[in-house]
Parts: sequence; structure tokens; C-alpha cells
Amino acid sequence: GQATYAAMFEAIKTAKDHINLESYIIEDDETGRKFADLLLEKQAKGVLVNIIYDSVGSMNTPASYFQRLRDGGIQVVGFNPINPLETPEKWGLTHRDHRKILITDGKIAIIGGINISGVYSSSPLRRKQTEKAPIHWRDTDIQIEGPAVAEFQKLFLDNWQKQEGQEIYEGNYFPDLKEEGNALVRVVGSKAGQTNRITFIMYVSAITFAEHSIHMTNSYFIPDDQILNALTDAAGRGVDVKIILPGISDSQLVLYAQRYYYSRLLKSGVKLYEHSTSLLHAKTAVIDKVWSTVGSTNMDYLSSLNNDEVNAVILSHDFAVEMEKMFVGDLADSRQIQLDEWENRPLLPRVREWFVNVFSQWM
Repeated sequence: GQATYAAMFEAIKTAKDHINLESYIIEDDETGRKFADLLLEKQAKGVLVNIIYDSVGSMNTPASYFQRLRDGGIQVVGFNPINPLETPEKWGLTHRDHRKILITDGKIAIIGGINISGVYSSSPLRRKQTEKAPIHWRDTDIQIEGPAVAEFQKLFLDNWQKQEGQEIYEGNYFPDLKEEGNALVRVVGSKAGQTNRITFIMYVSAITFAEHSIHMTNSYFIPDDQILNALTDAAGRGVDVKIILPGISDSQLVLYAQRYYYSRLLKSGVKLYEHSTSLLHAKTAVIDKVWSTVGSTNMDYLSSLNNDEVNAVILSHDFAVEMEKMFVGDLADSRQIQLDEWENRPLLPRVREWFVNVFSQWM
């Protein structure tokens, strides 16, 4: 998290035209106040600052935090307000903005799984309100420059318009962008609903066509049948499928739900690991050492059906090599789940996992 925040602070400090920030959680803690102070400073210097926060993800943040930003000239929009009388769209409490995007001058985008919070999690109802996390959080963001930044900008402005934010003052939101580096980058954004499961279609397609390896980390793993079938079929045709999942979670129920799927995956040849030294919050994958993705999308029903999400897909051997190095490092901090050990675990955990899985579509 600290490396990502350092990159975000640097991008904000060097911005000259505008800063667009979209985050599921923005908290009024030390980290959130550092962002607020810097954004207010940039606004005062004439840089246009626009912020979208999720009204449920940030429900514990006092209104005074956002009012201070507004008083300083920053335009702020709460996504899908909890109060149905305040929402411009058809109201639905489960439709959330789970994206984490920072765009500066239309030239730099930083995206991934990190919220604006010293202690962040998927749900404010489960989040502990402490200044220091009880355990280190392991997450991944990436910085992107070049033509792909325009696609993140479009997603931000589309959500701003749909939430009926104030008219954004004229800025150079789409500057001419030259290609940076040799990687091919595709921006994949999804909206709530069965017909907009673009990030999941992306995952299923990549897994289905994998030939050699699938190395994935995910923080909330409650896969649907399509994902399960794609993973087990890949293992069945000899693909090296390794998945690192949380061994520690901010939600015990989600941990029980994810473990419900272990037996089927292990029997098919999928290798499973639980990260044991940190609370894993990353959502990444690298396939065949050439296809990689980093973003906000969890392997659960909330991400699939109810959330606005965004991932970057990168086609680059060099980038995939760096992703593989990170994956190997995470493996070193993880415990492999063995099938024989798993099949012989006590009855109580089995019953608990089965029972929690009944309600998995609401997690």
C-alpha cells in the first residue's frame, strides 16, 4: 500500500490540469487526510479536482470530511447514495462502485485494489476503525501511461455523468497521448447486471485458452460455475494452475465460503495456497507468461453482478515476468493446501463451509 500511495502522491503533486479520483473507500484517517490536504492544495493552485466515492464503501467517513473538500472547491460525488431520495438512477443498495482509479492530466492512471484508507477492506461493516492495521495488507496496483489512460478517463466521466455530478469544468481530459513502451494494454470495465459481466468474461476466456500456466491471486474467492469449470478444465488438460487465496480475512464468512470449493479444485489438479503472513487483498493473474491482469475485480458474486469494476489487461512478456516474480514471492509466504489433508479435516468445518455457501451469492 505504501508504495502505491507514494506513486499516487507523486502523480498528484506533478498534476497541472486535473485530477480525477474514484475509490470505493475514502476514509477520514491519517491516509485519507494526507490525500485531502494534497488535493486541496492542488485545487487552490488551479488544478481541477473531481472525486467519486462509493456511498456504502465510505459510509463510516463523516460528511464533514467531504464537505471540507467541497468548501475548498473540489467537486465530490457520492456513488448511488444510501438514501434513495438522493440517487439520480434507479435505486439499488447492492449496486456499488468498487473501482479504484486515479487519473492525472489524462496522462497517468493508477489502478488496482487499494482504497484510500490506512485500514481498508471490502465492507465498512467489517472494517475495524483503528489507526493501525492489526496485520499487513498485501495488495497490488499498477501505473499506466499512454493511450490506455483515455479509456480509464471515459469510465470515470461516464460514472460522473450517470451520478449527475455537477458539470465538470472544462479541462484537457483527453490530451494527445503517445505510445509508451511495448506492452499492449486493454482496459476492461464492467457495470452491474448479468449483461455487463465483462471482467468475468475476460477471466473465463483467458483461462479457457491458457496453454501452459495460470497463476492467480484473489482476495474474495466465491467463483460461479463458469469460472470453476474453466479452472478445472484447464488443470485437466495439463495447465499448471496455481491460485493464492487469503488464509486470513476481514470476513470469516467469506473465508468459509471460499473453502467450500477447495475439494473440487484440488481433485481436478488445481494447486491451492493460502497466504499466511498478510491479509491478501490483491486481484491479479498472469497466464502463459504473456497475459496479465491487475484490477479491482474479485472472484465473487458481488463483483460479478452488483459492482462497477475495472481491470487492466497487459499483453507483454516482460511485464508478465515481473508479475511472475511477485507471484513467486507470494508463494513463499503461503501454505499449500494438500488434498489428503483437506479430505481428512473435521466434520464441523465441512458443515460450516457448506452452510455459509448457501448464502454465497450475497457475499
